[in-house]
Amino acid sequence: SVNIVAFGNERDDGFSEDSQQPSLIRSYLGRSALISQIDSSLSASHVGNPVFTEYQACVFGNVRLVVHDCPVWDIFDSDWYTSRSLIGGADIIVIKYSVNDKTSFQELKDSYVPMIKKALNHCSVPVIISAIGARKNGVPCTCPLCTSDRRSCVTTSEGVQLAKELGATYLELHTLNDFYIQKYFGGVLEYFMIQSLNQKSSEKMKKRKKMQKCHRVQPPQLEQPEKMPILKGEASHYDADLHNLLCCCQCADVAFYPEDLSTVVEAHKIILCSVSHLFMLLFEVKSPADTHDASIVRMAQSLFAVEAGAAFPPAPRGIPPCVPPVRVVVKDSVFCSCLPDILHFIYSGAFQWERLEEDIKKKLKDPEKTEHVLEKVKCILKTPGKLNTIKDCRSHQIKRLYNTSLRLFFNTPVLADVIFKIQGATVPAHRAVLVARCEVMAAMFNGNYLEANSILVPVYGVSKDTFLSFLEYLYTDSCCPASILQAMSLLICAEMYQVMRLQHICELYIITQLQSMPSRELASTSLSIVSLLKKAKFHNSDCLSTWLLHFIATNYLIFSQKPEFQDLSVEERNFVEMHRWPSNLYLKQLADYRNYVHSQKCHCTVM
Repeated sequence: SVNIVAFGNERDDGFSEDSQQPSLIRSYLGRSALISQIDSSLSASHVGNPVFTEYQACVFGNVRLVVHDCPVWDIFDSDWYTSRSLIGGADIIVIKYSVNDKTSFQELKDSYVPMIKKALNHCSVPVIISAIGARKNGVPCTCPLCTSDRRSCVTTSEGVQLAKELGATYLELHTLNDFYIQKYFGGVLEYFMIQSLNQKSSEKMKKRKKMQKCHRVQPPQLEQPEKMPILKGEASHYDADLHNLLCCCQCADVAFYPEDLSTVVEAHKIILCSVSHLFMLLFEVKSPADTHDASIVRMAQSLFAVEAGAAFPPAPRGIPPCVPPVRVVVKDSVFCSCLPDILHFIYSGAFQWERLEEDIKKKLKDPEKTEHVLEKVKCILKTPGKLNTIKDCRSHQIKRLYNTSLRLFFNTPVLADVIFKIQGATVPAHRAVLVARCEVMAAMFNGNYLEANSILVPVYGVSKDTFLSFLEYLYTDSCCPASILQAMSLLICAEMYQVMRLQHICELYIITQLQSMPSRELASTSLSIVSLLKKAKFHNSDCLSTWLLHFIATNYLIFSQKPEFQDLSVEERNFVEMHRWPSNLYLKQLADYRNYVHSQKCHCTVM
């Protein structure tokens, strides 16, 4: 069936039973060759004022046509529920007005069009706006700029604008004769009738197919595997470790004195040389010929003097007897008074240049002296051959130097004060870096252990390559394992020396590599996941061991075929069976579905 709802009065003199002017809807139903068996009935709110007239007829032979013609707009005010129900059930909406009744049109535009838009609520119901009648004040003007007939008549531009607002089709019917009724209005209305019937037929077909699909036996639905535990990385504390080294003064191998030897400030050659070419020159890591900057050489000679002798106070604590300290006299007393603040600035990764300025200003309270000290700091941090600017002293510049310059001292004998002996080879290192970055080594080099006073330290239980990767992390705060097995070896070494962040990095690397491995490669690889699980458990890597158990359960069909699967403990096997994917229930349902398909002797599109 097709439901049409028509609103509005097309008569010039308003609603009147005595008017001889024909109705648009009635005229169409009486003249159209497609319409047959017309029945009509009235629904009245009071005598002589029908709310709407209902027409029932047949169209296109056997299609039921129901038309509700509402000539008065009061239905929206008096019975909003009825009007909304009519619009909600409509397949096509027709809005009619007389071009000679400007007052009714304005009331339609201001009051009732918003109600219709609200009732439609973005529904895709076609709307036809019919402007009926010939304008009485002359030939109808279609010019949008013409205002000659706007006072008494509704212009074409006003009607078009209303149609745009509703997304409707606009028609002008100058008279209700056969041409305008059958060809013009009837042609548009019947086009929308056919569109509505096609849409209903399509929806009915979809519903029928859906019902047929519901009655068919469906294959079992395979649920997604359980989500694996998520490992979160640990934030870096690289800069904090190096700053704490200055605060605790462990393994200090440099002592700065004023010229009167009244105070001492302890530091570490390896840290100072990692950020300053001047200190490299002072501690003979570089020669004046290697520096290629005369200003740095002059500053080193004028500001510091490296001396040795018994006239100095006792050596700083924490230095082995076999490694004598370097005693440095600071010739500039003003600079020497600010040296603790300058060292805190350097050790914190150049905490902030602005903060260093503030600290020195508060201490000296003299702008000239402050500028004097800051210029010397800039020269200390200067890169040979470049201009001395404040920009070179920004925090990110010093952090970059830490990450690159400390790497230059990794696995080199330059400034080394400890040598590890491992698998018949020797690996030089620096106590200050080791103590700052590893609590186990801090206790080893500062406690009552043989290593505290030894230069040569043996290492057991780990390979040379793994230990070198471990040291590289301590120096640079980064590591790049070459394989899953190397990452596991590095994890074991990190657990041995209690470097938890490195352990987490190795865990994340192993997980990332396994997750990116395709199923075919996972099935053919010689890597034993169960062996990794055993090692992770033995070395207290709880996060990794839990993840590996979930990984085995998620890939149950692959791992259950491997011989190593039998090495799982009873507890591990029970966990895997409980969380396996796909589950036993799904496999049973799949087998039952296959048996059903085979029994029906039909082709399964899924399998």
